[in-house]
Order: sequence, then structure tokens, then C-alpha cells
Amino acid sequence: VQLQAYGGGLVQAGGSLRLSCRASGITYRTYVMGWFRQAPGKEREFVAAISRSGSTTNYADFVKGRLTISRDNTRSTIDLQLNNLKPEDTAVYYCAADFTNVVAIRPSSVDYWGQGTQVTVSS
Repeated sequence: VQLQAYGGGLVQAGGSLRLSCRASGITYRTYVMGWFRQAPGKEREFVAAISRSGSTTNYADFVKGRLTISRDNTRSTIDLQLNNLKPEDTAVYYCAADFTNVVAIRPSSVDYWGQGTQVTVSS
């Protein structure tokens, strides 16, 4: 099983990034997919999740309409569009796969993790 995340980088405050993650080795459509992030010295926190069909999404409160999660079951990919980025969004972002049917995933429930991609937002 492999979750390959990419798309991070350095961006100025107010800018945008698009993160992507490709899964292999799993029956992709049977997993709820999500994104978490972890800043230095902090615990890993939930960012967003999307149901197996893609019809339902769930976002952390701090997202406030700035992020959009999407998936393509034909390509086994998940994307996270980050808009109006803030310095406090700086973190390593991890894609995650959870074998569940509820769009409310926690770090303890995740079955597979991607390797993480760094997002750095300068002020």
C-alpha cells in the first residue's frame, strides 16, 4: 500500500496551493480519504475528509471556506485546494485512508498514511 502525496511548497500569505495524493495497493473506492496536518511541536490534526463516493465532505472549523477536498475514484487520487493561505497553515500535510463509511476520521482511525508534503506560508 502506498499513498504518494505531492504539491506542497512555499507560498506567500494569501496565496494558493493544490495538494494531491495518489493511492495504490488498496481498493480505493472503499476508503474514506482525508488530509491531516502537523506543525512543529504540535499534534497531528484533522483538516478535511471526503466520503467514498465523493458526495459528502467534512472540514475542520479553521478551514472556514478556504479549502476544498475532492477525489477521483477512476484515478485513485485525492486533492486539497488551499486558498487564502495564512502563516498558521504552515505544516506538513498528510493524506490518509480510513476503511470506514463515516466522514469523521481521526488519526487513531486511519489505516494508511502518506509520507507528507511540506506547506510553508510566509507573511
